[in-house]
Amino acid sequence: MRLLTYNIREGGVGRAEQIAEVIRAAAPDVVALQEARHPAVIERIAALAGFPFWGSRPLHSTGFLSRVPVLEHGWRRPPRTRHALLELSLADGLPRVFVLHLRAWFSKWSEQRRARELRGLLDGIQDQLVREQHAFAFHVLAGDFNALAPGERFDSSPMPAWIRGMVWLSGRDIARSTIEMMRADGYADAWRAVHPDSEQEPGYTFPVWNPHVRLDYVFTPAAYATRVTACEVRRAPEVARTASDHFPLLVELSDA
Repeated sequence: MRLLTYNIREGGVGRAEQIAEVIRAAAPDVVALQEARHPAVIERIAALAGFPFWGSRPLHSTGFLSRVPVLEHGWRRPPRTRHALLELSLADGLPRVFVLHLRAWFSKWSEQRRARELRGLLDGIQDQLVREQHAFAFHVLAGDFNALAPGERFDSSPMPAWIRGMVWLSGRDIARSTIEMMRADGYADAWRAVHPDSEQEPGYTFPVWNPHVRLDYVFTPAAYATRVTACEVRRAPEVARTASDHFPLLVELSDA
């Protein structure tokens, strides 16, 4: 399965054709969307990009496109979360997909709130998998985490002055507890599974005009990390630089 996660910025209004071109070029089977809060725009993107199945709700950030049948999908808002969690159950034995979008801002205080938000999301996901007797099943979490991974270099100099000020007040760096929580809960970072050298392959996804941070992730339980066969930040076609402020992340997953 080819899974693309893509923050389309402010609902994609006025950019449906550009976004569809970026998605078509990546040829994914499933697209996990963030800031997809305008159903009419998502419907238009789905038609332009050739996806028969799609989902979006007004004022909800998370949405999806799919070429494979979607057996069930639904949005849930666990405690302490800002954006609803979207869950997809796909046909053909494909992994369950959870689409999320964590709160933004860069400071140790926002990282604490983000970590609490993620804890609520993970507890909700794990409780549901246990109830359905799928606790150890292959599944993926994809989306805009708005967080930095431990051990990765961070340069605040390209950021706006107000963000640099918040970073300075936070101790001149950004806390990394959100992504560390994913690791502690037994999840593998798909990008790092394929590109272990953070200096040579930083995987920056944001912003498109000067990429210098990695905010977009796909995770799978560590036991299934070998099923991640490829992971790519999609910077082509050229319209990807105007379609959104994020580059999408494409992951290839094998079935065994």
